[in-house]
Amino acid sequence: MSQKVVIIGNGIAGVTAARHIRKNSDDEILIISAETEFFFSRTALMYVYMGHMRFEDIKPYEDWFWKKNRIDLMFDYVQSIDFEQKQLDLKKGQSVSYDKLILAVGSKPNKFGWPGQDLKGVQGLYTYQDLEEVEENSKNARNAVIVGGGLIGVELAEMFISRGIAVTFLVREGRFWGNVLPKEEGELITRHIREHHVDLRLNTELDEIIDDGNGQVKEIRTKDGEVIPCQIVGLTAGVSPNVEFLRGSNLKVDRGIVVNAYMETNMPDVYAIGDCAQFDNPVDGRRPVEQVWYTGRIMGETVAQNIAGNRKAYEPGPWFNSAKFFDIEYQTYGWVLAQLQENETDFYWEHENGKIALHVVWDQTTKEFKGVNVFGIRLRHELFDNWLKNRASIEEVMANLKTANFDPEFYTHYEEAILNQFNEKSRLNISFKKRSWWRNLLTKQVG
Repeated sequence: MSQKVVIIGNGIAGVTAARHIRKNSDDEILIISAETEFFFSRTALMYVYMGHMRFEDIKPYEDWFWKKNRIDLMFDYVQSIDFEQKQLDLKKGQSVSYDKLILAVGSKPNKFGWPGQDLKGVQGLYTYQDLEEVEENSKNARNAVIVGGGLIGVELAEMFISRGIAVTFLVREGRFWGNVLPKEEGELITRHIREHHVDLRLNTELDEIIDDGNGQVKEIRTKDGEVIPCQIVGLTAGVSPNVEFLRGSNLKVDRGIVVNAYMETNMPDVYAIGDCAQFDNPVDGRRPVEQVWYTGRIMGETVAQNIAGNRKAYEPGPWFNSAKFFDIEYQTYGWVLAQLQENETDFYWEHENGKIALHVVWDQTTKEFKGVNVFGIRLRHELFDNWLKNRASIEEVMANLKTANFDPEFYTHYEEAILNQFNEKSRLNISFKKRSWWRNLLTKQVG
């Protein structure tokens, strides 16, 4: 029997859910969003600002896609939800009923109560509205201050530098992204950011954002008492689930909307996915809230199967992520944490140019490979995913580094130097396996 499925939020999680529900059923599907009418790639906002792409270029689907696939879109804001009556009240005055409800309401930038944090010129970079705001705020800006040492902060720094705006970057830790990257990687990225003419201040915290008397930021003060003039402030100290409008309802909300492995909340026929979801029992030691693109996509696929009656638990597989720090590409597979865990050991290699590096971690007793960070070298996702799932040894990983490299044909390769130093430091004697190993692996996977 056909049912009405309403999805609040048109990010990667909500749109993936809609697409897969349509593949599996003839259900009526409605996506409600107050951000944009059509889905766009959030991670590409910076390239629109920098002039590399137009906004229409970052919409993965043509505007006609939704009607053709019988997915209705509504541009409005959900003010409240009556879970007992299965009804949504919208800002424009309309009410919408549902049979199944998917909450994919995303995240919002963190604010920590700084004086002046709501002044004009102070903002994050998460929504389309943030892109519009940064365009307006940076028109006449000469100096910008960015607060918080994460990926969005680096994006904002690159954006401002591209327009000739001087950037001061405040990071409270002693190295960049210190809660995620180990010391060696943090120092590499710290050097690289400074080489791009960013005034990166480590061990420096924001104390106050100061008003020019007309509601506009004119400068900030650090906790050390230094005053830094600026016309725009980027708050990039992480994001939090966008769930404040749900607090006080019967829906169970902690940091995010609490869900089980099937994306189900405590309310009947109500699900939560993406940045706003918080697992009551995280999978394989992963974080309760997972706020990256690919986990949102997998959650969307998972909830679609469950709504179609195909009971399916969330299975994200081994952790991975990728990003860019200006022109240095970064990938991580498995877990290479800021500090080594009990019984772990590691190996770090860095090229003499200081912009290419590889860091592997393994169990020193069993030799099981635990994870890798890599900068400036592209690695094959399928291969590392397979190694992590099958608990490959560090010897197997290092012996197949050439096979794991995904750089184009004429790129310089560094595996010989990496393996020589690894053998010297680990007192192992590993040699490279033939490339036929990769072909054999693919044959097994296809078969």
